[in-house]
Amino acid sequence: MTIAHINRIGTAVPDHDVHDTFIRFADQILPDRRSRLLFKRMVQRAEIEHRYSTLEPGETPTISADRNGFYRLGHFAGTAARMKRFETHAVELALRSVDALGIDDERSDITHLIVASCTGFTAPGLDQQLTERLGLNPSIERTMVGFMGCSAAVNALKLAHHIVRSEPRARVLVVNLELCTLHLQESADLEVILSALLWGDGSAASLVTAEPNGIILENFKAVTIPDSHGLITWSIGDSGFDMTLSGEVPSRIAMALRKELRRNDIEAFLREYDKGEIALWAVHPGGRTILDAVQQGLDLDPAALRWSRGVLRDYGNMSSATLMFVLERMMRDAPADFNGVAMAFGPGLVAETFRFRIAG
Repeated sequence: MTIAHINRIGTAVPDHDVHDTFIRFADQILPDRRSRLLFKRMVQRAEIEHRYSTLEPGETPTISADRNGFYRLGHFAGTAARMKRFETHAVELALRSVDALGIDDERSDITHLIVASCTGFTAPGLDQQLTERLGLNPSIERTMVGFMGCSAAVNALKLAHHIVRSEPRARVLVVNLELCTLHLQESADLEVILSALLWGDGSAASLVTAEPNGIILENFKAVTIPDSHGLITWSIGDSGFDMTLSGEVPSRIAMALRKELRRNDIEAFLREYDKGEIALWAVHPGGRTILDAVQQGLDLDPAALRWSRGVLRDYGNMSSATLMFVLERMMRDAPADFNGVAMAFGPGLVAETFRFRIAG
C-alpha cells in the first residue's frame, strides 16, 4: 500500500513584529483601570513573545495600531478594505513559504495544489494566484480548503494523503496561509481583546509525496465534542471576520480527551495504542490554556508539548498554518521512528487528529 509522506515543510511570517504594539494599543481601547490591569495580567500569562503581521506597527499606538491607519481609533477598516489587503498580501507571504521549500527545480513536477485559509476570500483565488506566480502547470489539480479554522491544517494534509494513496506518482503542494491580524475588532469587551492577543500572520508550505522520507502520515480521525456548536465561531461581519472563542473551550477539550483515553477503542484517536507508546505530540497551540488543557486531559509530561509551546511563544496562533510550524520543528529536531499524534481544534467543536512517524 502506498504511504504518503510530508517530505519537506517551509514556513514564513511577515517582517513586522506587532505583539508589543498591540499590547500598548489595547490599553487605549479598554475602558477602565480594572479591565486594563486584568489585560496586563493575562498578557503576562499568555506565554507569547512575538506575533507578526503584514501591517507595519504604528509609531503612536494612542492613535492607530498600524502606521497606515488601517486600525485608527474610531475608524477601523471595513471588510472590503481587509479583503483587498488579503488579495494583495496573501500571495506574497505564501510565495515566501514555498521558496523555503526549495522546490524551484521541481515545480513542473507538481501535480496537485491544495490551499487552506480561513482569513480571506478572493476570486480568482490564492490557488490560481500561486499557480501563475510559481509557473505551475496551468492544468494542475487545485483544491481550496476554506473557512474551517485552525483545524484545516489536518484537513489539507488528509486530502493530500488520499491523493497520494490513490495516485502514487502524485506530488502535492499544500499551502496553509493565514492573515489573522486583518480581523482586529475595535471593542471595549475584554474577552474580544484577549482573543485578539493570540493571533498572528503566517504561511506554511508542504510537499507531500510517496517518497519515503520526512513525516509518515497515518490514521486520520475527527472527533466532534457533543453540544459544543457555539464554543468556537467564525463569521463575516461589516468590520472583518468576527471570532467567538468561549472560555469553556479548554475545559471541554480536557474532558473530551480524558474520555477518549478511557475508551481507547479502534474509533478513539489513539486507535487502541497505549499513550506511553506515543513519544511525539504535535498539538496546535491555540493558546496557553488550550495546551494546558491537552496536557492535563492526556496527563502528559510538561516537556511533551515543548514544540507547540515554542511555536506559540515565537509566533502566536496563526490559525491553520500553526500546526505545520510545529511539525516543521519536529522534522528538524525530533528523533526518527518514534510514534506521534497530531491534533488541531476548530469550529464544531472538532478535534482533527492523525498519527505520524518521522522516517528514519
